[in-house]
Amino acid sequence: LPVFILIGLRSGKFTPTEAGVITAVYALVIGLFVYRELKLSMLMDCLVSAAKSSSVIMFLAAAAMVSSWLMTVGNIPSIVTGILAPFIAHPTLLMLVIAGIVLLVGTSMDVTPTIMILTPVLLPAVRAAGIDVVYFGVVFILNTVMGLLTPPVGTVLNVACSAGKINMERIVKAVWPFLLAEVIILLLLILFPPLVTVPAAFFLGK
Repeated sequence: LPVFILIGLRSGKFTPTEAGVITAVYALVIGLFVYRELKLSMLMDCLVSAAKSSSVIMFLAAAAMVSSWLMTVGNIPSIVTGILAPFIAHPTLLMLVIAGIVLLVGTSMDVTPTIMILTPVLLPAVRAAGIDVVYFGVVFILNTVMGLLTPPVGTVLNVACSAGKINMERIVKAVWPFLLAEVIILLLLILFPPLVTVPAAFFLGK
């Protein structure tokens, strides 16, 4: 299944959302007819469980969009641009400040609105500082997805809590070492840009 998903995504045959649908159908067929561990009588309970998990995500997505709207109305993008201006002459320091801002925003917003709001705001400052945009993109995406593991929104944390039937406090205690590892990797990428730019140049044939 992972190989099938990766091939489909890399070849452009389907989107990540469509991959989720295909995976669900594949799992259903395998469960019913190959392993036969899933019975038709169990389908209703499966659907109800899936609906509960999905509803949690949709409420979180709605809350994230409200946060996005509030940031726009509060003119936060312009404020962020003003904050970044003094750091343009120091690319490493600029990236550290951006990382801090994105981590802070990621605690209350989902990945998609964070990318949509902050990318147009941050990119001019990044270009003015002479930072490679591919490098910035890699660091920025790593930075934003870390927000999925940080309360109070923490979409991935909420999904894991729902699936594992455990509370947020317990899962945060288990996750923080991995989050710390991501922070260390993020700092290494900021302090040593060739960790991104050299492999990127190789794969792009430059």
